[in-house]
Amino acid sequence: MHEEPIDPFNGDPADPAAGLHDPDDELLEPLGEDERQELLEDLADLEIYQALLAPRGIRGLVMDCEDCHQAHYFAWDLLRGNLRHLLTEGRPRVHEPAYDPDPDRYVTWEYARGYADGVEDSLGDDSELDAEEG
Repeated sequence: MHEEPIDPFNGDPADPAAGLHDPDDELLEPLGEDERQELLEDLADLEIYQALLAPRGIRGLVMDCEDCHQAHYFAWDLLRGNLRHLLTEGRPRVHEPAYDPDPDRYVTWEYARGYADGVEDSLGDDSELDAEEG
């Protein structure tokens, strides 16, 4: 299974983009170990957020883009793919705002984290009560 769309010109000597060069490629430094660890943690958190929020009708996360100053709506799978791409390639994918998303179906990363923390806290309280009663 491919994480990204297949390049129809892959290996084609007549690739129209073969001569293009992105000057930013030379300026990129490889991800540091701390950055890699943060991405791995984000991926693990994303799994938890999706498991908790998707059954409630939440389709993904919304983030404010510092580059274009617009909200970007990411479905769970798209965000997961973007994080994996950043982890393996060391640079984010080119992005565009989603087409006509329903903002009520997306939450912020902070909301998702708070929701997950609340669920964890409530589960911890239940197990403490069970221990006291037993």
